[in-house]
Parts: sequence; structure tokens; C-alpha cells
Amino acid sequence: MPHEPHWARLFAEEAELLRAVFGDELVAIHHIGSTAIPSTSAKPIIDILMEVRDIEKTDGFNEAMRRLGYEPKGEFGIPGRRYFRRGSSRARTHHVHAFQTGHPEVERHLAFRDYLIAHPPQAQAYGRLKEMLAQQCAKDRESYTNLKSGFIEEMDRRARAWRDPRQERSSGAGQKAPDERASKHRRAT
Repeated sequence: MPHEPHWARLFAEEAELLRAVFGDELVAIHHIGSTAIPSTSAKPIIDILMEVRDIEKTDGFNEAMRRLGYEPKGEFGIPGRRYFRRGSSRARTHHVHAFQTGHPEVERHLAFRDYLIAHPPQAQAYGRLKEMLAQQCAKDRESYTNLKSGFIEEMDRRARAWRDPRQERSSGAGQKAPDERASKHRRAT
């Protein structure tokens, strides 16, 4: 569906609940995925990335996450991650991806998001691709994911070059992204 401005509010409300659960274990919390990118279409699922001090301690919060309506899924295919999802298989509302601060997936997700925010034409192309694939693969989530993977890999490559001036010089990519923490601001959705 087209971007909905209220997704930012839904993220902020959920972030407060998660801060209350994880307390001092939480280093940073970020709105990621397509609902965080104003110029793209998205499934209306709020993706949240949490940076934690010790990923192993995250398992100790499973019961508190269940009380918030989340289903703990462990690593769920990405080593070093803890994944939680809320909602039924037909109506997911939130996905939480927890990584220990410094994990490479943190930077990858943030760079992808920030690159698409800074490059609306690419974000719009991503939205059009997802809309087409949603119609084409309506009942086949695996095909939907696989068919958009090439675009995501290319955007990941561009985002890395955009963020890292050393890669920027060799690739000719655009300007460097602002530092995430200064501005307070396994596959992106």
C-alpha cells in the first residue's frame, strides 16, 4: 500500500513499550524497512531494529515480549539476531529484529533505509517492484522475497558505497550519509 504517515507514530509508540521491557540492555532502537521510507509502498508491518548490549541476554526477555503479543522466533535464519513478530500470519503488525550493537546487519539495515530516503526515485522504483510482485505472487511469499532480492542486493551495494567514502571514490556513488546516532534517526521489507 502507499506510504502512510502514521507509521512513524506507530513505531514511536512501540519503541516506548520496547524501551520499558529492555531497559538498560537496549542501546538504540530504529524504524527500518519500507514503512520507514516515506516515498515507497510497503506492507503495513512496522519493522523495528533494536541494538542491544548482549544478544544472549535478549532471550531472557521472551516472556515479557509474549505479554506484549510478540512471538519469539530465536535467530530465525540470521545468525546473531533475535526475531520477534506480532500478529497472526494473515495480519502481522510488527517485526522486531534485535542485534548486538556492532553486528554488520545493523549498519546494512540502516544504510539501506537511509539510502532510499535520500534517493526517492530508487525508493519509488522499489515500491513499484513490490506492488507488482505482490500481485504476481499473492499467495507465494517465498517467490515474492526471492524476486525482489536482486533489487535489494543492488541497493545494499549502492548504500554501502554512499555511506563509506572509500567505496564512494571507487564506485562514483553519491554523497556520504549523515551519522545515524547523531541525527537520532535479513532483508529489508
